[in-house]
Amino acid sequence: MRLWLLAALAALLWSHGTLLEGAEAKKARKRPKEMTPQHTEVLNTTLSNSEEEDEITKVTESQRVDPHGSWMDFVKRPVGNFPAKCRKRKRPLPGPQGPPGPPGPQGPPGAPGAEVTQEVLLKEFKEMIKEATERRALVDRASGQSQVPTTLLALEGMASYRRIEEAFHCKLRGPVVVDKKTLTELQNFQTPPAKGAFLRGTGMDQSTGRFTAPITGIYQFSANVHIDHSEVKRSKNQLRARDNLRVLICIESLCHRYTSLEMIVGLESNSKIFTVYVHGLLELQAGQYTSIFVDNAAGASITIQNGSDFMGMLLGV
Repeated sequence: MRLWLLAALAALLWSHGTLLEGAEAKKARKRPKEMTPQHTEVLNTTLSNSEEEDEITKVTESQRVDPHGSWMDFVKRPVGNFPAKCRKRKRPLPGPQGPPGPPGPQGPPGAPGAEVTQEVLLKEFKEMIKEATERRALVDRASGQSQVPTTLLALEGMASYRRIEEAFHCKLRGPVVVDKKTLTELQNFQTPPAKGAFLRGTGMDQSTGRFTAPITGIYQFSANVHIDHSEVKRSKNQLRARDNLRVLICIESLCHRYTSLEMIVGLESNSKIFTVYVHGLLELQAGQYTSIFVDNAAGASITIQNGSDFMGMLLGV
């Protein structure tokens, strides 16, 4: 009886141990699936060369960038994720234009330009005309016309002319009585209305009869003075050798200090009216003036007729 109980107790203990081993085996098989793999780094450990190479390879593969994927991620990005600085700011609409500001300070003066004289302009104009005429001649020659253009011939022989800037031709407006033993300056001139007379420049003052030189240069002057000496002829006194008449073109009214143009005539003419002609060149400084003087040295008065001429022009500097 005791043997049977011992056998039953042994069988029960064996079956219970078998069940415990099976349960432990099942737990061992389930444990790897449930546990999450973790990478733990042990401090103060040194890896082998092979292990270091494996780690570098894994890191390189994890950091590799796909360009196309990155671009698609950028395109599909949400707009609201940009920082405030990168967002497009709404600019206010421009308002009405305000008044102009005050002018700025004047800049420094530029370099002086090239001096262009009338001779240079005339030369360039001649060259332009000549070039155009030569082109026309080539066209005519190609079409069978061999005649040389007359314009080209005229240009070849044309001298270099310049415009005269200062010149005048005026006449005395009315008669002027010159008493005996008197030196009188002729005034009150006018430009004749008939064609042919001229007044160029601003040098001639017709009311005073004085021409003022605008620049220093050589000037040409001439005068035709018509004299009526009937009073001398009617005089009872006989003409003397010193009874004569002088017509002068003087500078600054100083006929004896400066060089003057002078003509001396006697009064023995049988004609009632005769003409005294004075002509010559004078060098004037800028601002100096010239005028006509009549010196009557006779014993009776004479009359300068209206229409007497006074002419002048600038020849050159």
